[in-house]
Amino acid sequence: MHIPSLQASVSPEEWQLRCDLAACYRLVAAYGWSDMIFTHISVKLPDSVTGGDHQFLINPFGLMFDEITASSLIKVDMACNKLQDTPFQVNPAGFVIHSAVHEARPEVECVLHTHSRAGVAVSAQRCGVLPISQQSTFVLASLAYHGYEGVALRDEEKPRLQADLGQANYLMLRNHGLLTVGTSIAEAFLAMYTFENTCRIQIDAQAGGALVEVDPAILNNMGHVMRTATGGKGAQLAWPALLRKAERLDPGYKT
Repeated sequence: MHIPSLQASVSPEEWQLRCDLAACYRLVAAYGWSDMIFTHISVKLPDSVTGGDHQFLINPFGLMFDEITASSLIKVDMACNKLQDTPFQVNPAGFVIHSAVHEARPEVECVLHTHSRAGVAVSAQRCGVLPISQQSTFVLASLAYHGYEGVALRDEEKPRLQADLGQANYLMLRNHGLLTVGTSIAEAFLAMYTFENTCRIQIDAQAGGALVEVDPAILNNMGHVMRTATGGKGAQLAWPALLRKAERLDPGYKT
């Protein structure tokens, strides 16, 4: 499928965000977190690009994640109006969830949502995330839950989703999947990598018998650990390597 390049018609800043977001989609596919065409990653465009209007980029409904390119991403406003010519539509459920988060959390640049097998499995467990792995300790330091209300098509759900998310960076959507937020695409991706592995480890551990939980004192100290372990730059350290991986998989994401 040929999609004309938008590089010449958008600002360099927007083009870079498009390339990074397209890489994120390709990486989500490569790590096995995608659900065909049915989940979403969005990135908010900065005021320097929009002139102060709230706009974000999201995937075209109908493309697999490993087909997403920088030019295929759709720019929308907060009323889901498409702000570019495109033959594709925006998934309405995706728009409701992502617009709710971007509206409530102005510091958030990227919102990443998945329906992975392990994520949905843990979201269906009454206990939620258990403190049984190092990965889980990072998630539990900033985790919230949102009860299932059916496919997210109704604007009336948005205030409840916003209230449940609060200031957390990880949101478990009960009976539905996982959501992470970040002040950059890199942060949201690394958070999802940690969240997904937390859920995979939990399912595997539960299959093996009695579980050993992490000492609560360690959990209580995780805020300090997260601030000092990588100086708050873990995502920035990992992202260049992840971009090299996306490049090896298929450099066509940048078209």
